Amino acid sequence: MTANEKPKVILYWLEKSRAQGILWLLDELKIDYEVQVFRREPTMFAPADLKKIHPLGKSPLLSITPAGASEPIILAESGNIVQYLCDHFGQDTTMKPKRYREGQEGKVGGETEEFLRWQYFLHFNEGTYMATLVQTMLINALKSSQIPFFIRPVTSMVARQMFSIAILPNIKAQLGLLEERLKTSGGDYLCGSNLTAVDVLLCFGLINARNAFGTMGDFGGEPSSLYPKLHEYIARLEAHPGWKRSIDKISEIDSGAGIYFAAPS
Repeated sequence: MTANEKPKVILYWLEKSRAQGILWLLDELKIDYEVQVFRREPTMFAPADLKKIHPLGKSPLLSITPAGASEPIILAESGNIVQYLCDHFGQDTTMKPKRYREGQEGKVGGETEEFLRWQYFLHFNEGTYMATLVQTMLINALKSSQIPFFIRPVTSMVARQMFSIAILPNIKAQLGLLEERLKTSGGDYLCGSNLTAVDVLLCFGLINARNAFGTMGDFGGEPSSLYPKLHEYIARLEAHPGWKRSIDKISEIDSGAGIYFAAPS
């Protein structure tokens, strides 16, 4: 692809958001891009300026202006962005596994195991895992200093009950699934021996929540001991040069922008 054929790509990056994983993916796909940094409001909500780009005003958002086009394509939702980028720029990379086994092209059931895993975890992250983390953050607010102190004991009790009923069973099942899939992947990553876009996509949520798993209820032991493969996997992602480069990239643009919701261990 010549310089004249390359699209103009802009990542609208919000601090402490899944946009960090999209930034990493853009680098893995060797796409030239610009970054526009947005800070969260004191309420932790995204700034209203993001609604000028997309009506929902959520992050990540990606703008792609094809060569010769006058208007950009605005992509929202992490899974949608990942799929679009991998479909158009993932050739000759490990970011998206080969879809079909040899001689099985286009046939029902002809997909490779790696592709089926990739497709599943693309939707697992957005539809299941991150939904549980968002619920956790909302319930934790019932125990925060923003609640008047005289009713905080009551709201804290409600929060503990909600964790016990709604959060703990789900997060245990999800972490158990990830542990089992890592044991059977045949490599260091969820789809095998190669890093793929779903590992990149999951990275932000796993690193940010790693130290909070134990606060979600009684696991019957330390989560890091109960899910050793997952614990090693998270550490592997955090140590990956691509993740580190993505953090350095933001630091160069805005050294005060936050990456983590909590300091990493």
